[in-house]
Amino acid sequence: MYYVYILASSRHGTLYIGVTDSIHKRLQQHRDGQGSVFVKKYGVFRLVYIETYNIAEEAITREKQLKRWKRDWKIELIERDNLEWRDLSNLIS
Repeated sequence: MYYVYILASSRHGTLYIGVTDSIHKRLQQHRDGQGSVFVKKYGVFRLVYIETYNIAEEAITREKQLKRWKRDWKIELIERDNLEWRDLSNLIS
């Protein structure tokens, strides 16, 4: 399984989009300061959006697509399913 995810520093805060094949491990890396330098610098640790894919190439394509989106579109995507910008990391299995 492959995951495209969006992290946020806070509601409407700084956003980070990533892709991984191990969401739990990647989130822990981010929170331990071993992930992206950007994530560490801006404190972007709250998982606010996630999509799953069976094929790596599809996940990578989607990540690149989302990174090109306007910020407003990303916010609309997050708020479609997570209006309160809750941290979803405890909901993933």
